[in-house]
Amino acid sequence: MDIRPRIPYWHVWVDANGVSHQKRCHLERFTMKAMPGAAPQWQDEVQRGVATVNLSVLPVGWVGEWHENPKPQWIVPLSGRWYVVTMDGERVEMGPGEISFGEDQGCRPDARGRRGHLSGTAGDEPAVLILVQLDEARGDPCRFA
Repeated sequence: MDIRPRIPYWHVWVDANGVSHQKRCHLERFTMKAMPGAAPQWQDEVQRGVATVNLSVLPVGWVGEWHENPKPQWIVPLSGRWYVVTMDGERVEMGPGEISFGEDQGCRPDARGRRGHLSGTAGDEPAVLILVQLDEARGDPCRFA
């Protein structure tokens, strides 16, 4: 018997007060099906529609000052480590194979003018990230579960 996969990801989201947060969620809508010419495999079609794929290399010591994600986007580190700090003070560090969904558009600046999130590299090697940006409106936390 096959066990349906359950893959964790971090969701960066904005509450009704315009404050960004991170929540641990799971992708779990997998079904067993085959792609043409391949044996059946577990698949979760998370998003359908227009997307832009970017590869980013963040140098050692890189810091992305407080900002919002330009669009809702999946971020997967391929090598190195990076971190995200949201307005609520939560800091999450991720490495290869971990997943984040950045969706903090529409934040309101706090008393110190911070808006969105702060991110940067962690460790002594560049962080190589693949980003899949979606052309869609913002949604609820863990909406892909």
